[in-house]
Amino acid sequence: MFNDQLLAGRRILVTGGGTGLGKSMASRFLQLGAEVHICGRRKSVCDETATELMAEYGGRVVSHGVDIRNALAVDEMIESIWTTSGPLTDLINNAAGNFISRSEELSPRGFDAVANIVMHGTFYVTHAVGRRWIAGGHRGNVVSITVTWVRNGSPYVVPSAMSKSAIHAMTMSLAIEWGRHGIRLNTIAPGEIPTEGMSKRIKPGDEAGARTKAMNPMGRVGTMEELQNLVVFLISGGCDWINGETIAMDGAQALAMGGNFYQLRDWSDDDWTKARDSIKAQNEKDRAARG
Repeated sequence: MFNDQLLAGRRILVTGGGTGLGKSMASRFLQLGAEVHICGRRKSVCDETATELMAEYGGRVVSHGVDIRNALAVDEMIESIWTTSGPLTDLINNAAGNFISRSEELSPRGFDAVANIVMHGTFYVTHAVGRRWIAGGHRGNVVSITVTWVRNGSPYVVPSAMSKSAIHAMTMSLAIEWGRHGIRLNTIAPGEIPTEGMSKRIKPGDEAGARTKAMNPMGRVGTMEELQNLVVFLISGGCDWINGETIAMDGAQALAMGGNFYQLRDWSDDDWTKARDSIKAQNEKDRAARG
């Protein structure tokens, strides 16, 4: 679909680039000739991903360990990239957190766990990159991964719905404000693309997406390749007049079924207990990996 060196000369940062959707997008950028930077809280995971991708595709992948909830740490990482490698050309805001919960059972800590990564962290990275682009007279692209629920809300994932809606608002607002600097911001709102960590937090018991397939107008979940193709197109220069938009990629599921978690209204207390146990097990697995 794309010329082999379409992204040659580009320097792209993917947050949350060590696993899942971020790793997939990073791999495609590398294949197309870009220099790729990935960051995440678990630097060891990012290091392994960088080594793996370079062994498979060649090129250059630089790994950064950073907690994007820390604005100072984010600014230091971006300054380091500018100093040692040069200005970024593109930013992919992919890092996120989410889990299902009845809202009356949420704790402030649980709410902050999502909001601090998704809303605060995304702004910190976008701001650190954007103000350097403006100061240096550089053009740039920001693509953020959101959800279709920014258009209609979603029960049982209220922290995510609120935080992703903030990214949606940021994208529209900065597209207007920074457009005159040649800086574009857009978002992709994918439907379900199964990944281990996130699927176990928001689809416990349906990690393979069977329920989604049954409800989707196209009878399937999404693929990593489809996400790769869309994000590459948005930063490729093929249509730079797309600015401030959220593009849904979900087989029309949000149109047909709302695309959210309304169906969980039928869950019993036992169902919620099983879900909490599954989420707790995944969290413990991730903490062990960070350790």
